[in-house]
Amino acid sequence: MLTRTHLAITVFFILLLFSSVDYKLEFIIVSVIATFIPDIDFRFSKIGNYKTSRILQLFVKHRGIMHSFTFLFIISLFLILFFPVIAFPFFLGYSLHLLADSFTIKGIKPFYPSKKNFSGKLKSGSRAEILVFVSFLITDLLLFFIVIFNM
Repeated sequence: MLTRTHLAITVFFILLLFSSVDYKLEFIIVSVIATFIPDIDFRFSKIGNYKTSRILQLFVKHRGIMHSFTFLFIISLFLILFFPVIAFPFFLGYSLHLLADSFTIKGIKPFYPSKKNFSGKLKSGSRAEILVFVSFLITDLLLFFIVIFNM
């Protein structure tokens, strides 16, 4: 999926959960950053285009370990132990990215190193993905106003 679609999906869940979290600013920032992290292994992604990301790309392939719940669980366990405030928003943003990518044609291998692939029929950048993006964007705007007026 495209970066904007990942972001729109994550913003939807941020807005849904916003009133029930204590550290609101950390929740927003970490969730958004975490939704981009799985694509650090892809040279043509926004985050993977940085020169520092290229070093990692020498060791991992796109939609390999970085696109797995195995990796997510290991990192989340570390965060729970040492940085508990950011553990949930990290898990949320990262897992939403993985879930969204599992609906694409390329899919993901959720339990790396298992080769089992979970995939759907959605092509990245297609009209169908644009429809998903626009639907979440409209819902995000509606939810934003609901959250603002209920504060």
